[in-house]
Parts: sequence; structure tokens; C-alpha cells
Amino acid sequence: MNNFKTLDILDRFQWLFSRVGINYPIMRLILETKLTMDQRRVPTVFSQSQPKKKDGNQYLKSLWLYAFFGLFLIPFILLGSNYIFQMTIAFAGFMFIVMTSMISDFSSVLLDIRDKTILATKPIEQRTLSAAKLMHVCIYLFFLSAAITTIPFIVALFTQGIWFAFLFFLSVILTNLLIVVMTGLLYIFILRYFDGELLKDIINYVQITLSIAIVVGYQIVIRSFEFVDLTIVFEAEWWQLFFPPMWYGAIFEVFLNGRTSPVLMSATGLALIVPIIAILIYIKQMPMFERNLQKLSTERSKVEKREGFLSKAITKLVCSNKEERAFFTFASRMMKHERDFKLKVYPSLGFSLILPFIFFYNELREQSLEQLADSRWYLSIYFCMIMIPTIVMMLKYSGKYKGAWLFKTVPLKELGTMTSGTLKAFLVKLFLPIYLVLSIIFLFVFSYRILPDLLIVFLSSCLFTVVCQLFMDKTVLPFTQSFEMAQQTDGWKVFVLMLIGSLFFVAHLISLMWSFGVYVYIVILLISNYVVWKRALRVAL
Repeated sequence: MNNFKTLDILDRFQWLFSRVGINYPIMRLILETKLTMDQRRVPTVFSQSQPKKKDGNQYLKSLWLYAFFGLFLIPFILLGSNYIFQMTIAFAGFMFIVMTSMISDFSSVLLDIRDKTILATKPIEQRTLSAAKLMHVCIYLFFLSAAITTIPFIVALFTQGIWFAFLFFLSVILTNLLIVVMTGLLYIFILRYFDGELLKDIINYVQITLSIAIVVGYQIVIRSFEFVDLTIVFEAEWWQLFFPPMWYGAIFEVFLNGRTSPVLMSATGLALIVPIIAILIYIKQMPMFERNLQKLSTERSKVEKREGFLSKAITKLVCSNKEERAFFTFASRMMKHERDFKLKVYPSLGFSLILPFIFFYNELREQSLEQLADSRWYLSIYFCMIMIPTIVMMLKYSGKYKGAWLFKTVPLKELGTMTSGTLKAFLVKLFLPIYLVLSIIFLFVFSYRILPDLLIVFLSSCLFTVVCQLFMDKTVLPFTQSFEMAQQTDGWKVFVLMLIGSLFFVAHLISLMWSFGVYVYIVILLISNYVVWKRALRVAL
């Protein structure tokens, strides 16, 4: 096994662990094993694009991205001396990044049941096992926090002084302590009253949220530098005590500005006391937590509800025969329930939903909403098509791919039925909801004059979906390959398909040059969709 520098540093505190009754040599061996195994794990922020690598800890290699997000804190450090405002916002951002990372990337550490099934059967005290798990989390949390706050800390030291930097360092430690305990207590509560399946779902959606937040984070970091000249007036209210980031903003306000209002003093006290109380509660609940972890090893049998009238009507409307309807229903359930698929695909849905509004925000800074409504910025809805290449590519992967042999037992004359049913399920279940939400908002902003244009975007998306499928290996059945086979080399296909997708945008612009060009283009798209969906997907079995 590798020789980890963090363990060498930890060796210097061996006496401290031994004094509290922890078997340090055993704890160190467990940590060394866990850190070695972690080298196979890909962090959530790279799970959509980066293949698993054999050498090196991928989490440590991803820290540069968290360092970039740490730049978000710098503008608020430089705002001046209105600490209650600037540091509250700064620690709100810091807590969001660390909390989501904690749930997404460290859940496998906190919820590792292998300790109970493997190590607990050995002559190892529970105190040593719990210490190993806690130190495992703390090691990664240290690297994460250091990546986010190192540059802001240096900036604070040279611009705000040593006392500000000291309070910043102390607040980061207290915040991390609070986050670890809050995450653990959240898991304890869920496992105490609910089953393990709900916890798995929560973790999955937090992972998806983290991936979506990356795009928003880029925008926040870039635009946060524009608010340095704002003047903020703060009025303390009792309800602000329920907002933890304000606790750490109050520390700076009390010790550097000398403000001693009851709310600020209470917030400062909460920042110091709550993490300590929370740790004591967490330690007391640890035995129950370890017992309830066993729930994660059992899966809840899901009874699928029968399709409602509306769902059946939609299935019959979009599918031409019973075989296609069967695969439409099958693909819909796979996309709804498979966690690995949702983790890799759902962030694309979020990107498609927020990108048009990012461009809206940029444009509204230069012109009024009335001027925007008279423009052609409604064409930014084409960004909803950005999800199509990625999701079509991922439709062939599944965590249950070993059951794909069943497809060969189905008496089909052609594979096109299976493929078309799956693509239609994607369009109806994933693409259409995003498209409808954007269309309603765009109609509110640009009025009903853009209805033909919205129809063009939808027809273009349907046609583009088939183009993406034909560009991929159309002989590969949906959900028949392991996610382990998803290679980074497929990225060039997605890039090329996005360039092809931009041609639909260009064609739409050209159709706007003539008075009836839009309606002619609609007819062309209708005919093209009919031909492509009927002919192009037919593959002999």
C-alpha cells in the first residue's frame, strides 16, 4: 500500500489517540486501507465526463475545481468593513459547497457498512472503528476546505490584517465541525424513522444538485466582482439567528467592529456553542446510528403503480404499436428509478433549464424587459437541446446491464422498435417537461407571437434526437452496457453533435427572413420527422 503523507503527520499525534483509549496502530492500518481504496473513486463533480483511472486519487486531483469556487469568497473579503453582510454571504457560499460535497462525496464514508460486516467481526473496539471513520472524513474535509479557503485566506491576510485572517481561519474550522455533525445528524434522523432507500434517494438528488450548481457557480464567481461598490445597511432581527452563516458573519462584526447588539452577541455565542453541543449529541447517538446502518443493506421492494389514464393515453398517442409501447414503458421506468443513470443524466436537464436564463440575465443588464420582448432572444430556448446528445449517448448504459440477455429472447423482427420506444420515452419523460416550462415562461415574456417558433424548436428537437442516435452505434441496444464502459473518447461525438444541433438554429434564423418562411420550415420539419422516425431507426435483428 502507498505511504500517505497525511498519515505521517497523524503519527505525531499518536499519543493523543492513545490517551483517549484508541488503538492507534489498528486505526492507522484501517485508514491506510481506506485511503488506498479511495483511489478508485471518482468525485461527483467529474462523474459525468471523466472515466475512472487506475492510478492516483481522483478526489485530490479534482481540488483545483474547488479552488476555483473559493474565488467566490474573495470579493466579499474585499468589500470593506461591513463584515456582517460580506462574511455572511461568504460563509453561506462556503457552507453550500462543503455541505453538498459532504453529502455527495463523503456519504460513502459515513455510510460505509463494511466496517460493521467485516471489521466488527474482528477483535477491534468500536471506539477505534468510529475514530477511523471520523478521521477518514476529516482528512478529506481538510483538503476540501484548504482548496476552497487558501487563496481567500492569503487575500484576507494581506488586505484585512492578521486578526481578520485569524477569525477567518477559526470560523472555517467551526463551520466544518458544524457541517460534519449536521450531515451525520441528518443521516441519523432519516435512518431512525425511515428506510435506507429514502436516504439513497436523498444522496442521489444532492449529487445531482451539486453538478448543476457548478454551472451556476461559474456565473456567480464571474459576476460577484461587480458588487464591490454597493452600500449595505444591516438591521439585526431575531429571526436571523436561524441562519447559521450569519453566526460567523457576526463573529467578525463583534470582534472587529465592536458592535454588541443582543442579536449579534447571540449569533456569536451560537457559532461557538452549537458545534460543541452538536458533537456531544452526535457522539451519544453513534451507537444507534451504527445499528441503523444495517438498513442500507436491505432494499425496499418497489411496487410499481399502474399507469393512469393520462399516461396510457400519451403512450398510445406517441407509440405506433404494442411492442413500441412496451419498450416506451420499460425505458420510462428505467430512467425514473435507476440512480446511476439519473446521476449522470439529470444534471444535463438542469443545464438545459438554466442556460437560457443566464443569457436573459446578461441581456437584461443592457436593455429593458420591454425591449427584450420585442427582440429575437426567444431563440435562446435552443439551449434546451444541449441535453439531447449527452442523454442519447447515455441511454445505452445501465447499472443492470447483465439482464440485457432478456432482449435477445424477445421475438422482434427489428431493433428499431426498441430504439424508437426508448427515444420517445426520453422525449416525453425528460425533454418535454423542461421544454414546456421554458415555453410557458417564454410565452409570458415574448407573447403568443412566438408560438410557431416554439413548435419549430420542438420539431427540431425530435429530429435532432434521431440524428444523435444514428451518429452513435445504432446496433447497440438501450440499457445493455455497463457505465464502466463509458469512455472519455465519446466526448468528441457529443461535441460534433452539438455543432450539428446548431444547424437547426441557423436554419430557423434563415426561415425568419421571409414572411411565410417559418410555416414552410414547419412543414419541412414535419415531413422530415415522419420519414426519419419511420425509416431511419429500422435495424434488422
